[in-house]
Amino acid sequence: MAALVRGRKLSPVELTQTHLDRIAQVNPLLNAFVSVEAETALAAAKAAERAVTTKSAPLGPLHGVPVTVKDSFDIAGLPTLCGSRFRRDHRAARDSAAAARFRSAGAIILGKTNCPEFLSNYESDNFIVGRTNNPWNLDYTSGGSSGGESAAISAHCSAGGIGSDGGGSIRIPAHFCGIAGLKPTPGRVSAAGHFPKISHPGGLLGVAGPMARSVEDLRILFGALSGYDTDDPFSAPVPLRAPSLDGLRIGLMEQFYKVPVHPEIRETVARAARALEQLGFPVDPFEPKGLERAPNLWWFFFGQLPARFTKRLILGCEEDAHWSSTEFMEAALNEAEPTVEHLLTNLAVRDKMRAGFLRQLERYPVLLLPPCGVTAFRHRERRWPVGEKSIGLFEAMMPATPFNLLGLPGLVVPYGFSNAGLPIGIQLAGAPYSEELLLEVGARLEAARGPLPSPPSHAL
Repeated sequence: MAALVRGRKLSPVELTQTHLDRIAQVNPLLNAFVSVEAETALAAAKAAERAVTTKSAPLGPLHGVPVTVKDSFDIAGLPTLCGSRFRRDHRAARDSAAAARFRSAGAIILGKTNCPEFLSNYESDNFIVGRTNNPWNLDYTSGGSSGGESAAISAHCSAGGIGSDGGGSIRIPAHFCGIAGLKPTPGRVSAAGHFPKISHPGGLLGVAGPMARSVEDLRILFGALSGYDTDDPFSAPVPLRAPSLDGLRIGLMEQFYKVPVHPEIRETVARAARALEQLGFPVDPFEPKGLERAPNLWWFFFGQLPARFTKRLILGCEEDAHWSSTEFMEAALNEAEPTVEHLLTNLAVRDKMRAGFLRQLERYPVLLLPPCGVTAFRHRERRWPVGEKSIGLFEAMMPATPFNLLGLPGLVVPYGFSNAGLPIGIQLAGAPYSEELLLEVGARLEAARGPLPSPPSHAL
């Protein structure tokens, strides 16, 4: 789209209007949007068109391209509801870093997309706009917490956008909806202007990252969004770099230890492994050493630690709290209250675990594994048969959550479909600040895979 706009073969106004028409057509079924800023978007598109015709200024890498923003990122003048009635009176004073960088790159922001209350669930549902449906099957969830973003992009309502990921919240919706999503290393993409604020302790797990229909598009978005920002306490001055693939070996994790994944997902990952070998990358079986407790530590920081803060926030107003924010909170409140000693011990265990795992990544800088143990599931479903066993939500997400705990990048590439017609992605993960390497391997894998279909018209 950006190339066609720069070449004056496509009008930013026509492009924006086409996306707005698509939103009007399918969003009543998807419920992916919290707000659609049609008037503002068309005004920005007209300004973008004048810039193309008058050549008054250099054009950015996303000039005229319509994008969306998850409703946990500030856009000046709009509320950042984060799925909650408790945020009804909020209005953002200025753009988040993500929205500002989109505008600086020439993108047209169409609106804000749905999420669970306080981003605390793997389903995007709330009292503000309700639940978001999966464009491949409306009876299934699009995932969470970036579920509105993934549904909008998958259904061609948006060319791409930004989500956030504290426990798979970019990668799981990408896998569920058949798009690509990048969870960067903390600080590689600024999360300034995100709610909840990405700082300690939540920033240990949570990051901002791009979502799009292809890895090639992710690469463009990542280039526009990345960069140092003093307003992000995790931000690191790491410039964009060309990756080296010399001698690259890839480690294949079929599952997280003995926790099973659905056979169709396992076969899709195996097919991706064969494609990587055909591309010239040696692929060896890999089982990490010392990560057995990683999901439990992730749960401590994501679930147990904030639960009592959330409980105090809703105290006396429980009727205004949505199930999507209280489900995990209630589970955590049934466990012992964390102590300072418990917190410090777990921080030390996490750091030792991370150091040991980074040494293992020296031999295998890229890992190939499932994003999740299951495909998209029916709304409110919480247990699934996998072979001779069944797994719950916590186990299903074990391929995703360790990379949040350890602060490592992860990339989901759409790669196939289940027999039920639901998308299946594969996940690539690596060492800190190796986003360019993951994107390069992912783009080559995507090219070898070939084109994938769009969501069926009968579903929409």
